[in-house]
Amino acid sequence: MLRPEKNFPRWTVGKHAIQSMIYYHLRGTEYEDLNSRQGFRFFCFSDLFPGGDFRRERPKNLLISSPDGAFIETLYERFSGLERIVLGRYTLAIERLKKFNLKPGRVFTTGSPVVVRAPEGRGRYFTFHEHGDVEYLSNRLKEYALAKYRAFTGEDFELDGPLFTRMVPRVRKNGWIDVYVRVSVRGRYFDVPGSNWERLEVGLNGGNRDFYAFLMDAGIGILNSLGFGFLNPIKS
Repeated sequence: MLRPEKNFPRWTVGKHAIQSMIYYHLRGTEYEDLNSRQGFRFFCFSDLFPGGDFRRERPKNLLISSPDGAFIETLYERFSGLERIVLGRYTLAIERLKKFNLKPGRVFTTGSPVVVRAPEGRGRYFTFHEHGDVEYLSNRLKEYALAKYRAFTGEDFELDGPLFTRMVPRVRKNGWIDVYVRVSVRGRYFDVPGSNWERLEVGLNGGNRDFYAFLMDAGIGILNSLGFGFLNPIKS
């Protein structure tokens, strides 16, 4: 739990500020070069919640996940010795720090928008407004998930059927599914489109339980280390 030391607008702390904070606290550890490594980084983090502006009387929460237990242990040890962290230009007091393991269930919800690449020649990132193809999205999510799992485990794992047996999007008030997250990197701003999902149901069984546990910790889609594609298990 993080308590702002003063009030400030929500837009002043973006995903890159959180990512930078994580990388900063990995200095001097075996993960200090993680930002420059090629390939997958194998960690993800949620949006700060509850939403809205930062106010001293309303603490925020942040979840960081990884299938690499040593990575989580390293961050936990680093944060355990701190009274506060810095996000962008602002300081937040660490009021509670907790480490826990969750088991995958048959239903997930997203804790941050899911991002996939657009079809070749049709832009950078997929949007329902421009591309409108849930089958394409589902296929890319499965493709990315298998690639990450194989890279992490070294196993030639195959998944029978779709990644999710049912997908229920979180529809915005204007009827759109797409959300746009503004990301600032070294003074340059760009918008990343994604989608949030109320329910992502899976056909969980003994043969794929480790795979879905991995996805819950690593995130789905792309840009996971920038805080996209975070998964939370929910009771079905």
